[in-house]
Amino acid sequence: MDPSVSSTLACGRHRLDLSFPRIMGILNVTPDSFSDGGHHLAIDDAVRRAEQMLAEGAAIIDVGGESTRPGAAAVSTQQELDRVVPVVEALVRELDALVSVDTSTPEVMRAVGQAGAGMLNDVRNLRREGALQAAIGTRLPVVLMHMLGEPGDMQDAPHYDGPVEDEVLAFLKQRVAACEAAGLSRDRLLLDPGFGFAKTVEHNLRLLRRMKRLEELNLPLLVGMSRKSFIGKVLERPVEERLAGGLAVAALAVERGARILRVHDVAPHVDAVNMAWAVCEERSEETAERKAEQGEGNG
Repeated sequence: MDPSVSSTLACGRHRLDLSFPRIMGILNVTPDSFSDGGHHLAIDDAVRRAEQMLAEGAAIIDVGGESTRPGAAAVSTQQELDRVVPVVEALVRELDALVSVDTSTPEVMRAVGQAGAGMLNDVRNLRREGALQAAIGTRLPVVLMHMLGEPGDMQDAPHYDGPVEDEVLAFLKQRVAACEAAGLSRDRLLLDPGFGFAKTVEHNLRLLRRMKRLEELNLPLLVGMSRKSFIGKVLERPVEERLAGGLAVAALAVERGARILRVHDVAPHVDAVNMAWAVCEERSEETAERKAEQGEGNG
């Protein structure tokens, strides 16, 4: 992200400093998520898990009430509301947490905004009917993610006519333009390249190699690769043995511009990201100094 752009993101009553990478802890309140489904269905369990992730260094807790794994069962609006809203209210009330909600449903967006959430994270990039206007109404920042198709069929035969990074870039540019045209201001947008969504193993690897292309959009980048199947396929590891691979790709993502890492295992990712940032920080400072010398600073 260009150092001349404000690095502070207004998230409801919270302010999130993105001048360095931050960790978003995953809290699925679903029975069928691919990695941790059924673990945090009770509100007390969800609060204790969020408390642990915050203590380990998470800056954001991302609550999801609808699994987006391939083949997941559809969830009604009322089911999603019942799963998510009480958890958001409890996290805000008991922990004063900065809560993101992983949802594509307009009614859920409005409800969690009223419940105190500070961010919306939409894998369908506000394309459900009414979602864009609902998001605008919350006045919250929104993560727009790249995905072709729907979660149920996205991995059937993902195909790109050109280099995957070019198509992801073009797709996100179009969605940013659509959001701005509708009245969702640019300073409320974050982007997610959608690792694991409608992408083969090679698509994911190439996208990570070329992720710096997305800096062209000059918006904060969120990356979610934790425990994803492409890591398992490369390393031939089941989901519970993918941490080391996840730490490796998280460090690489930081080097390539990621500012938020969405993860299951917070403590080890905090260490990996902080170490990667310590290596990258000098380059970041040099870039800022060079832009200032060229008259591209905040003035």
